[in-house]
Amino acid sequence: MSDQPVAPVPPVPPFEPPYYTVVFTSLRTEGDHGYGETAEHMEELVAKIPGFLGMDHARTPGGLSITVSYFRDEDAIKEWRAVAEHRAAQRRGREVWYETYSLHVAKVERSYGFERG
Repeated sequence: MSDQPVAPVPPVPPFEPPYYTVVFTSLRTEGDHGYGETAEHMEELVAKIPGFLGMDHARTPGGLSITVSYFRDEDAIKEWRAVAEHRAAQRRGREVWYETYSLHVAKVERSYGFERG
C-alpha cells in the first residue's frame, strides 16, 4: 500500500440536456476472477463510442457498487450494448462476478452542478 494519498476524482460535469444515463448497481461475488482487468478494458472501449459522455463510480463499505454512465443519445447506448467484448463481459458477469445487479436507463431533462472556485 502506498503512503501517497489518493487524489479525489471529481464527478462527471453536467451536460446540456437532454441526454441519457445508464445506472448499473451490483453486489459482487467473492474474489476478483479477472473482474478488475475486464472493467478497465470496458472503460477503454466505452470511451470510444461516439456519444459517450463520461462515467461515475462509487462503492459502499457494504459492497454495493454503483456505476453511472452518461450518453448523448439512445443510439450511443445501443452501440455500446452491441460491442461483442461488452456482451462477453456481461455473460461473464452473470456467470461469475455478480450476486445480483440492476440496470436503469433514464433520460436526463435537467442537469446542473457546483464547483468551489
